[in-house]
Amino acid sequence: MDFQNRVGSKFGGGGPASAAEAAADREARQYRLGLEAFDIEKDPYVVRNNLGQFVCKMCLTVHRNLPSYIAHTQAKKHQDNLRKRAAEEEARVETGPEPLAQATTATRRSVRIGCPGYRVVRQRDASTGQRSLLFEVSFPDIDDDAQPRHRFMSAFEQRKEVPDKTKQYLLFAAEPYETVAFKIPADPIDRREGRFFTDWNPTTKLFRLQFFFRDAPPSASSSASAAAAVADSAT
Repeated sequence: MDFQNRVGSKFGGGGPASAAEAAADREARQYRLGLEAFDIEKDPYVVRNNLGQFVCKMCLTVHRNLPSYIAHTQAKKHQDNLRKRAAEEEARVETGPEPLAQATTATRRSVRIGCPGYRVVRQRDASTGQRSLLFEVSFPDIDDDAQPRHRFMSAFEQRKEVPDKTKQYLLFAAEPYETVAFKIPADPIDRREGRFFTDWNPTTKLFRLQFFFRDAPPSASSSASAAAAVADSAT
């Protein structure tokens, strides 16, 4: 900051900054640091209201600017809510949605039998150039009348690895197998018809999921890291 021409300062020397100037400088510094480590476009919990303020949909808090919201995401309240949300999502993946009517439910198995077998195929659409990932997960010993479930998870929801905003996780779960997760690029996914589909074959016990990324093809170095498997559960 330029501290010249302030009351009490000599010409050519730095002078004392007021509280308002120090606060403005701190806010600008926090904003620059936040932009380097935070991508607001990939945060599912933030929305801007009609006043231009940032609203955290998970914590129901309102922030007047981006540095204030970034500071909130690093605070204890937001981190605790992230952990609670991750635990709820994991429980929902493993147990499925609650029935509308009260019914007798089977006791959840406590003994796991390991990870299912899987195959991952990287493809590219010849006409659009879009990247595609095909996952085939085998559940030969799945519970009777059960069907595998899947979900996409942000890197900031898991606690196995250091969060990387350029990655996300795709989870597959089915009783009595361990939940298995795959690390994939955190690029937008094309969910239009014909670009995203799932298939469960109860005879062969094979679950297939294929999707296309929405953006243009990345560099070769980025493509090489797609679909790296993560040990067991990523939550």
